[in-house]
Amino acid sequence: MGLFSSDGKTRAQRKAEAKALKTKAKLEAKLEAKSARKSEKARRRADRKHRGKELKQERKTTKAAGKVQQKVAKADAKATAAKAKAAADAQAFSPASVRRYLTVVRLLSPIVVPIAYRAAVAARGQVTALQASRAGVSPDVLRQFSGHGATLSARIATTRASLEKVATKDTTDEGSAFVSAMATRLDNLAIAVDAAEAMPAAQRRTAHQSIESELEAIEADILARLGVRA
Repeated sequence: MGLFSSDGKTRAQRKAEAKALKTKAKLEAKLEAKSARKSEKARRRADRKHRGKELKQERKTTKAAGKVQQKVAKADAKATAAKAKAAADAQAFSPASVRRYLTVVRLLSPIVVPIAYRAAVAARGQVTALQASRAGVSPDVLRQFSGHGATLSARIATTRASLEKVATKDTTDEGSAFVSAMATRLDNLAIAVDAAEAMPAAQRRTAHQSIESELEAIEADILARLGVRA
């Protein structure tokens, strides 16, 4: 063979063209991955906006239901008080009237108090469910955390669970390195959430925004590893 191939290109030219094609393929793959992350981020932002609207409407519904329950309880208490007053007026402070009044109070207390308590518990449960839905986590996970950063902590815990799926699915050295790196980043975010609790409100909001952005990037990388695309 000579220095030139049958197509008139030298070996160096063919090598340069192959290298250029390889570089182009890598760049296209990188751009595609970047576009996928942007699409996923935009989808999540749209989902949060939609969930926020739903949460606002459901809060209104919950608040209205709570007001109705309060009005019913107040009406019952008012009616009971009116009956007790009428009885007292009929026989002012007689031993019999006092006994009747105390009997009415004892009979109604086991009914009115539990109703008010159940209404309060139900309202708290609905708020927790709405917050969990907005954050994309289960209510059970959200209940494990408290404080201003509870939803972020719940999301970090949920993301850890997804990362464990990656570790189970990809047992290669490269997969293990990815899992280790993501776990370290999640540990750092959890520490940041705890630190933000002691910050003033404005600084805490800024910190939470930064944490959320980093968490979204981690979630997108993990979803990509699991084969989930936007």
